[in-house]
Amino acid sequence: MLLSPFASTSPQSGMCHDVSGAAILGSGVAIPPERIDNEELVASYNAHVAAENALRAARRQPPLEYSSVAFIAEASGIHARHVLNRSGVLDPARMVPLLPERSNGCLSIQAEFAVLSARQALADAGLDAGDIDLVICACAHHQRPYPAIAIEVQKALGCGGAAFDMNVACSSATFATHVAAQMVQTAAARNVLVCSPEIMSGHLNYRDRKTHFIFGDASAALVIGRRAGETNAAGVVFDIVASDVWTDFSSNIRSNFGFLNRTAPVCGPTDDKLVTQVGQKVFRDIVNVASQRIAGFVDGHGLRVQDLARLWLHQANLKLIQALVRRLGGPELLDRAPIVLDEIGNVASPGSIIAFHRTRTDVPRGGFGLISAFGAGYSIGSLLIKRAQ
Repeated sequence: MLLSPFASTSPQSGMCHDVSGAAILGSGVAIPPERIDNEELVASYNAHVAAENALRAARRQPPLEYSSVAFIAEASGIHARHVLNRSGVLDPARMVPLLPERSNGCLSIQAEFAVLSARQALADAGLDAGDIDLVICACAHHQRPYPAIAIEVQKALGCGGAAFDMNVACSSATFATHVAAQMVQTAAARNVLVCSPEIMSGHLNYRDRKTHFIFGDASAALVIGRRAGETNAAGVVFDIVASDVWTDFSSNIRSNFGFLNRTAPVCGPTDDKLVTQVGQKVFRDIVNVASQRIAGFVDGHGLRVQDLARLWLHQANLKLIQALVRRLGGPELLDRAPIVLDEIGNVASPGSIIAFHRTRTDVPRGGFGLISAFGAGYSIGSLLIKRAQ
């Protein structure tokens, strides 16, 4: 039986499309060099709690609970994360990354981050920026509403055509690839660049014990186009056999930050303007619906989950990934689901793409794999792919 958040939309509904003719021609990943391990993060958080508890004691309020390395590892499987700026995050008096604003005439920090992974993806595909006629910047959080970050990336790289931003939270990269594959298949675009530069450290509440350890920063990019012989520079090309997207509204993962906040007659607590989630409900809901959605998607194309050489899943939480894989095919499939979150954290939309990029050569020619991401919305986006080169 489906849980209550899915009463209005069954996991069998949604949009599933065959997209033969489109392929992943190249991929690229950018990880910031600055790293924060659990010990450092806990020390900063607990210093904040100690100072706050002294004030709460004077006000006769109950104390805040301290965090621990063991708690973080058990709750998430994360041991470290990379961020664009660690000094601001680790300062107990600040606990926000220190990223100065740039003038309008300078490349924005998010566009700059996107360009790093995009250039890798273009080189990997053996293409120039001029070969791209559509850029999609797909993220859980964009630096600004407009001009679109994608248009800025388009200009910085020298791509032609058009560009736009997309936001489907942690499913953004897979949803954007779904759109890109459709565009290529219908000849609406020759080659599409999908980039997902996530600066999650700027939107995380480092004073919240339940979430302060979850996210890291990362950027990933894919080039989607038609395969034309052995042209890929890295020697790795995957045909996109089919794509599948699904959404249903839930507030269990949420950020209320937006331009209408300033219009509220009374400014209330700001914590809900950052990332909030009801972790246990999200875990239960996603494992339930994603297992049904993915199994039905794969089965609908004449395959079993056991036929897939790799399951590149959203790097949300180690226990969630393991529970989902067991539900899909049993513990024997755990080795087919690469894990990268232990060292980079949950990086939102690029997570499954980074797992793909790092282990794609494990799939033999003719072998199948699945890229799947899930998150706020709720949303699930999946790509069934087959290695062609």
